[in-house]
Amino acid sequence: MGFSIVETYLNGIHLIKADAYEDDRGLFMESYHKDSFAELGITDEFVQENHSISALGVIRGMHFQWDKPMGKLLRVTSGRAHIVEIDIRKNSPTLGQHIHIELSAQDPYQLWVPAGFANGFMSMEHGTEMIYKCSAIYNPKAESGILWNDPALAIEWPVHEIDTEPILSSKDMQAQTLADWLAKPEASIFHY
Repeated sequence: MGFSIVETYLNGIHLIKADAYEDDRGLFMESYHKDSFAELGITDEFVQENHSISALGVIRGMHFQWDKPMGKLLRVTSGRAHIVEIDIRKNSPTLGQHIHIELSAQDPYQLWVPAGFANGFMSMEHGTEMIYKCSAIYNPKAESGILWNDPALAIEWPVHEIDTEPILSSKDMQAQTLADWLAKPEASIFHY
């Protein structure tokens, strides 16, 4: 069993491929191994695991936490998710830039997103399930988000690929812009 970094984005996000073994019985893969991840340079300890199930067109995000800063290891276990990550590290050369990655249950890929990125995804199939290991316990007093359609970021969500309007929580629809976040003293907590 093993893991490899397929690609690195925005100076910190890693697309990770796990060795997967398929035969007539199905598929087996190790989704996490502390020592193997340490060999890839990912030494964060995971202290919480979350599992979301989303209807077609649901957008969850763009979320982050500053106390304690939270990294996430994302994996789709059912369906397909269009993942967006925004660099919100104030001193980063890629500040404000974002990436798009599609993960599906059929691929043996995971996405490591360290603290300092706003994380979100759009469910591209009904019943899309996302499991993410977190490097910090959720703290509702120190979490926030960036507006999913912040005009300054011009994120291109693939809404043209689905037959429905995006579905968001009222909290996500009222999130702050990146400029609003960067004006706050807490924004200095994330380091490049």
